[in-house]
Amino acid sequence: MSDAETEAKLSEIDRQLVWQGFKQMMPLAAFVIVFGAAFGLAAVQVGLDSPLIFFMSATVFAGVAQFAVLDLWGSHLPIITLAMTVFAINARHLLMGATLYPWLRHMPTTRRYGVMVLASDANWAMTMQALARGQAGFGLLLGGGLALWLSWVLGTVLGTYFGGAVQDPRRYGMDMVMGCFLLAMVADGPKNYRMLVIWGVAAASSLLAHRYLANNSHVVVGALAGGLVGAIWTEEKDVEH
Repeated sequence: MSDAETEAKLSEIDRQLVWQGFKQMMPLAAFVIVFGAAFGLAAVQVGLDSPLIFFMSATVFAGVAQFAVLDLWGSHLPIITLAMTVFAINARHLLMGATLYPWLRHMPTTRRYGVMVLASDANWAMTMQALARGQAGFGLLLGGGLALWLSWVLGTVLGTYFGGAVQDPRRYGMDMVMGCFLLAMVADGPKNYRMLVIWGVAAASSLLAHRYLANNSHVVVGALAGGLVGAIWTEEKDVEH
C-alpha cells in the first residue's frame, strides 16, 4: 500500500471511533464545564446579553480567546484589536492544521473543515497519538471535540444563568472570576525558566502598552510579545540548556 493510500485509510471516520473519542474526553469535559461556567459568569459581569454569550461560546469555542475578548468589551468595540487578539491567541491552530494536513487532504472539503472546527489541544494530541500508531484518528478528533464543545456550551449556560441570578456579583467575589481563571491557568502550566520569561515578557509588555499606547492595545501587545518569545525560545532549546 502506497503512502497516499495509507494516509487516505487513516483519514476515515466511523461512528465507533467518534463514540470512542467522545468517551475518552469526558473526564476532561467535566473541567471544561467549570471553565465554561467561569466564562458565563464573567460575560454577565461585563454586560453581555445571554443570547450573545451563548452564541459566542457555540460558534467561537475558544476559551482563552473568549476571556481575552471580555477585557476589550465596551460600548465601542475595537474590531481590529479584537481580531488581532483572537488570532494571536489561537495562532497555534495553524500548526495543528499543518500537522494534520497529510491526512486531511484526502477528505472532502466540507468534512475537512467540519472536523477541524472542533479541534482543540486535547483532542488534537489524542488524534496525533493515534495516527503515530498507524490508527485512524479523525473519529477521535470529531468525537472528542463534540464532548468538549458540548461541555463548554453547557458550562456557559450554567454560568450565565447563575451569574444573571446574582444581583450583586462583587458581594460574592464573582467579579474576580476571570482574573482567578487566568491565574489558575498560569499556575497549572509548566514551571520552568522559559515559561517564567514568557509570562514576564507578556506581563511587562502589556503593562507598558496599557500605560503608553491606545486603550485596549495591552491585550494584543502582551499576547504577541509572549507568543514571540515562545516561538523563538522553543521547548527543545529549553531542554538542551
